[in-house]
Order: sequence, then structure tokens, then C-alpha cells
Amino acid sequence: MNIAVVIPCYNEEDSLESLLEDFEKYTSDLEDNYVAIIVNDCSKDSTPLIAKRLNCVLLDLPVNLGIGGAVQTGFKYGLLHDFDLVIQMDGDGQHPPSEIGKLVDAYKSGKAEVIIGSRFIENQGFQSTQIRRVGIQYFSFLIKALTGISISDPTSGFRAFGRNAMQIVCSYYPEKYPEPEIIICFYHHGLKMTEIPVVMKDRQGGKSSIHSWKSAYYMIKVTLGILFSHLRINFYGNY
Repeated sequence: MNIAVVIPCYNEEDSLESLLEDFEKYTSDLEDNYVAIIVNDCSKDSTPLIAKRLNCVLLDLPVNLGIGGAVQTGFKYGLLHDFDLVIQMDGDGQHPPSEIGKLVDAYKSGKAEVIIGSRFIENQGFQSTQIRRVGIQYFSFLIKALTGISISDPTSGFRAFGRNAMQIVCSYYPEKYPEPEIIICFYHHGLKMTEIPVVMKDRQGGKSSIHSWKSAYYMIKVTLGILFSHLRINFYGNY
């Protein structure tokens, strides 16, 4: 299989080099062909300079699009270049490249079209902060109430997407904090999703975009996004 690993980056100079070195070290001995796709979302630090000297494809966005636009750009590249599978992972080092194989194996087994890496199934590795865990549990409850499906880690950005899911992401992807909302989209398109246990780390550098007062904004924004997505498909039949 040809597998694209999409890594959206905004000011990730502290973690990107070690992440890409670990990625190359881990994937070089695997049977599939892996390509790291760095989507530089107008970083103000040396992120693009680091990426240019390492073994990856660098996509430099001309304007800052946010996480949603950066991820969608990577997926469009993957679809255009006929990759069989796209892995989404963070550029801050939270998602160890050694865990990628678990997502790929789950996809190859035919379990689902979308594989979500969850840190909460086996409760190993970094479990996020307490306040964020409360938010994650809330989104899990909301998604189950609307769809009937149980997702323990709906904010996880460590996922694998088959071709059908790639096409959906390329046509529609939420702009900000997209991970929980896109689950609703996949559900209404009839895509099967499943979670597998993965081990995550604390971020290895940079700063989170969700902190202090932004936590409340995040909760409200994602809740409205989930609800509007659910209602829109019920009333209009599409996105």
C-alpha cells in the first residue's frame, strides 16, 4: 500500500525534526510505502526550514487556514496522488510513529473505513489533563446521544482514512477543532468507524491552541458544529 501520513504544522520547530527522524526510522523497514506530508500552516518559526532538509513532502500554505484547512490540504494531496490510505497525526510529537502500524493493521483487517486511535481504551501513556478529559467525555456523550455510536476519544487527531473517507474530507472538513464534528459527517455518510488502543505522549514542544478562556470557546464551538452538522444532514440530506 501507498500510505500518506499528513502532519499539519504551525510553529512545531521544537518537535518536528525528532518526529520525522522517528518516522523514517520506524517506517523504513515496513512493507508498505510511507510518505510524510508536512502541511506548513504559515508557521512563524523554523518549521518549514526543518522540513525542507528532511525526507518529506512539504506543502507551504500561502495563508493560515487553521487545523481544518491544513488537514484538508494534505488529504487533497493524498487523493490527487492516488494514495491508498491517509494517516493523520499531530506535529507536536504526541503521536509516536511507532504506533502508526496499529492503525494500518486495523484498516487492513477490514474493521472499518475510519480508524481512530484512542488513548482511553487501555489507559496507557499520556491521558491528557483532567479538564480536557471532562470535555472529551462530554463530546463522547453528545455523539452517542445523536448517533448511537460510542467513541471514547472523539478529539483524537491520530486516525487512518480509506479512500471513501478521503473523498469526504476533501469535499467537506470543519474549519476549527474538526475531529469530533467530522465523526457526525462520517456517520451520516454510512462509513464504518472503529477505535483501537494507542499510546500517546504529552506534546514535545510548542503550545496548544486550546487554553484558558479558549477552553470554553472550544466547547461551545464544537457543540454547535456537531449539532448543526447533525441537523443539516437530517433536513437537507447533504453537507
